[in-house]
Amino acid sequence: MRCEPRVADVEIGVGDLRDGSLPAVASVRVLEPEVLGDHLDRLYRAAWALCGSREDAEDLVQETFERVLRRPRIVRRDNDLAYLYRALRHTYFNARRTASRRPQVSAQLEDIPTASVRADVQPERAAEINVVFETIAALPRPMREVLVAVDVVGLSYAEAGKALGVHPNTVPSRLARARLKASESLRR
Repeated sequence: MRCEPRVADVEIGVGDLRDGSLPAVASVRVLEPEVLGDHLDRLYRAAWALCGSREDAEDLVQETFERVLRRPRIVRRDNDLAYLYRALRHTYFNARRTASRRPQVSAQLEDIPTASVRADVQPERAAEINVVFETIAALPRPMREVLVAVDVVGLSYAEAGKALGVHPNTVPSRLARARLKASESLRR
């Protein structure tokens, strides 16, 4: 009796991608580099909410795209946005871990240039957006991550749970607490 491999039993090695072919598995595909630009705005907003500054967010998105484009990426049962958000999140926390190991240099307030926001178009809105992203960045990590995943990136609860490594039923309660804490901070 001959046993056929199940979907979970199929392993894809790097050598399988060299000739451009993939095994006949419906839930596995290669991330297309041409579509990465379609998600740039959402990833940028997510990065801004994680980092708390526009410049750091630009660097984070650029670093994430560089890492993703370095080699072919296999996407399993995810949509591109969920995969890219997970990659953005991993890049952010890897950078934070690396920075925490370096010696800290204190700077004077006068040494730090003020963040410029595109105030030439709508100065009031730009200031409000800055305050909201700073508030999100100040939230505790679990609250910040779920708020960014659902409200900024636009992932479903199931996608956010998978991207964050928590059960999907945990997402609504964390999201409610994060929204409440953010709104309280914004009222002050």
